Amino acid sequence: MTRILASLVSWVATAWLLLVPAGALYYLVNIDSLGALASSNLALPIQWFTVDRGQWYALWGVTLLYLSLGYAGVWYLRQAFQSFARGNWFDTQNSLYLRRFATLLVLQGVAKPLHFGSASVILSMNHPPGERLLSISLGSNEAILIIAGLVFWVLADLLVEGTKADAENRQFV
Repeated sequence: MTRILASLVSWVATAWLLLVPAGALYYLVNIDSLGALASSNLALPIQWFTVDRGQWYALWGVTLLYLSLGYAGVWYLRQAFQSFARGNWFDTQNSLYLRRFATLLVLQGVAKPLHFGSASVILSMNHPPGERLLSISLGSNEAILIIAGLVFWVLADLLVEGTKADAENRQFV
């Protein structure tokens, strides 16, 4: 059952790795769709009619940078779970993949408020002086990302210890 679940995680990660670039290209080509998405989902007290195309493209770029952390993390997660699906449980390479995933997850949790702050500055650039905005948002989602990253780091360390124990047990047999 564990191999089946590992295979499922690997397939979901593969789908994610295909969908994110497709979505990024869609919003690059249809920048007005990004504007509609941002104005409906970002709770920013700005004058949306002042935002021009250049600002939407800047927001697209900043968002792509932010998402690239998670994208790289999912790539490493996929590598580890592909190996798990093949039955390679105690492998130091898997531990390295999980550590990289964990690191990128923690970095994405830290970068999320910076992304929101950058978005608020970019989108309020055309406001009159004194009405420009820098908004930082901290919430439980950021804490969850950081905690999940730390949990994966511990699991990666446990995998290394399991690899050592497995090697030691093979020497006695």
